[in-house]
Amino acid sequence: MPPALLNNRYRIIKTLGAGGFGETFLAEDTQMPSSRRCVIKQLKPVANNPQMYNIVRDRFQREAAVLEDLGDGSNQIPRLYAYFSEAGQFYLVQEWVEGETLTRKIDTSGVMSESSVRALLSSILPVLDFVHSKRIVHRDIKPDNIILRQRDGLPVLIDFGAVKETMGTGINSTGNTASSIVIGTPGFMPSEQAAGRPMYSSDLYSLGLTAIYLLTGKWPQELADPLAGEIAWHRHALNVSPSLAAVLDKAIQFSPRERYATAREMLSALQYSGVPISPTPPSPPAGEPTEPTAAVSPRSTQTNTYTSSLGDVQKLAILGSIIGASIIVGLVVARPPQVVVAPIHNTQPRSIGWLRIGAVSKTAGFAYVGDPLIATKQPVTISPPVVPSPGAAVTVTTGVNLRKDMPRKPKYDLPEKVGVLKEGQQIIILKVDYFAESNSAPIAVWAEVGFPN
Repeated sequence: MPPALLNNRYRIIKTLGAGGFGETFLAEDTQMPSSRRCVIKQLKPVANNPQMYNIVRDRFQREAAVLEDLGDGSNQIPRLYAYFSEAGQFYLVQEWVEGETLTRKIDTSGVMSESSVRALLSSILPVLDFVHSKRIVHRDIKPDNIILRQRDGLPVLIDFGAVKETMGTGINSTGNTASSIVIGTPGFMPSEQAAGRPMYSSDLYSLGLTAIYLLTGKWPQELADPLAGEIAWHRHALNVSPSLAAVLDKAIQFSPRERYATAREMLSALQYSGVPISPTPPSPPAGEPTEPTAAVSPRSTQTNTYTSSLGDVQKLAILGSIIGASIIVGLVVARPPQVVVAPIHNTQPRSIGWLRIGAVSKTAGFAYVGDPLIATKQPVTISPPVVPSPGAAVTVTTGVNLRKDMPRKPKYDLPEKVGVLKEGQQIIILKVDYFAESNSAPIAVWAEVGFPN
């Protein structure tokens, strides 16, 4: 147990966890007026000699700088407040994220719905895209390392593996420094990562298995089929749509070549196979030039096609086609031809108006499906609090006025009020559009909505 006051500043409140690399504590900063709470991670080097200590210290400083950069660049990664060494051990001081891990949520509330899992993936994949853009692989994505933040419901990615690897630095047989440990969690870790060669798609594999855990409540070890060499999860999630199942199946393929190459590609596949959501531009008044309009779209418009690699499935499909063709021929011979007119049902909800659902902190004139919604002078009015796709079901989180249309340039003039939505009402997103007042202000996001049929 460390002293009650670490670095003559941080008072330990309680232990949050312990493992082979050290311990994690909840603490308060005695040198802040608010006594701000923070998380302190104590890290113990594996090698215990002066030469290795200096090498580990230098690597620790570099990895701390990476964590600082990541936390400053995304509000869904904890910020790094400080780092220091004391009594031969290393410490990270990070932002305390109040909320519950995905493991805890499943333990207390049961499995999640498909819409909730889609929303979570749509929110966390842009974070992974940002992490990978920094040439960083997380290496330990699992339900315990994603926290649903209490204040806004957004998933926060914690416990990056690079610093742990630094603690395992040692001297190999050739006299060079190398890590003596493999970072990752059995079950959620793909084979190439277990062999010490993690890549970006390794994180997507782990995220896919995390999503499957949320849908089934079962750990990868419970779903593994050793004879088929695959994760047999479909029978435990019968209500999951084929489209989401295909996305997750591709993410957890054994071979990295058969997975999504990037988080952006997986996000595109998740969001209607990359079909962009384009706002409907207003007709310009006579005599005024037409302004360029930016689209609210997924981060990539590449369409992904899932191809099963299971030969038995393909054989069954061919056999089924032959049997089906035989039945059809028999029916044609046995009965006279008939014309059947099937009724056409319009399942598109009727529009009830437009509402402001929040804003996004972008300055380039673009917003993307899955971007976190933020409050400005007006609150975020839907949950999940992310830019939704058309067809998404969301919940109203506060009373909000419905308008006949959304505001249009050049002024933010509100159209006629046509109704009021109450907190807790379920609505369907029909269209998504935005209004940017200036190049520096957050982009206001509006949605045309209807009631579920």
